Amino acid sequence: MLTFKLSRRGKTKKPFYRLIAVDKKKDPWGTFKEDLGFYNPHTKEAKFKIERIKYWLSHGAQPSATVYNLLIREKIIEGKKVKIKIKKKEEKKTETPKASEEKTDEKIAVKDEKAS
Repeated sequence: MLTFKLSRRGKTKKPFYRLIAVDKKKDPWGTFKEDLGFYNPHTKEAKFKIERIKYWLSHGAQPSATVYNLLIREKIIEGKKVKIKIKKKEEKKTETPKASEEKTDEKIAVKDEKAS
């Protein structure tokens, strides 16, 4: 399935994004079908190829959530904006150190009993 994604370009801490049409399973840094425009988040400037976007949408392409909201903001498509889920890094479980502390406490108690 074809999808619209943003591909990050630019310098460190000064990104801008290309809007590309790419296969859903491919990453946005590799080869892509077509370049459909760009978006600069610092100046909020966006320039898209509207005719080509509508062409790909008519052929079944699906925009990512961010691109969908961007297309609504630029009034290329109509609809309500989608709430975007932000992935947070999960902290590692700390069950293993607690279990190992309990085992060392048990070993010390067993050694004390043997010494007595």
